[in-house]
Amino acid sequence: MTSSELQEQLNMKAVSLLQEDADKIQKLIEVQMENLATRYCPLYEEVLDTQMYGFSKEVDFAVRAGLLPEATGKQLVSQLERNLAILYEALNSKEA
Repeated sequence: MTSSELQEQLNMKAVSLLQEDADKIQKLIEVQMENLATRYCPLYEEVLDTQMYGFSKEVDFAVRAGLLPEATGKQLVSQLERNLAILYEALNSKEA
């Protein structure tokens, strides 16, 4: 296996692992959206914020290590941020 092939495998593995983590956070968001009929939970908001912070640090590491193109990393984080913003908007409109 050449170093180029090894690098490509590492890049694909990094993207796959980050996507798995993004999917887990997305699932947390979906669960909260399904339960909007229940009362607002600040603890859940804290968990999501912490998960998002950790994920952004994972992406940052992968980009700095050369395992992930910066544009791909930004795209992964941006998509989750958009989904989280939708959740917060829905929670705020429920509170009003």
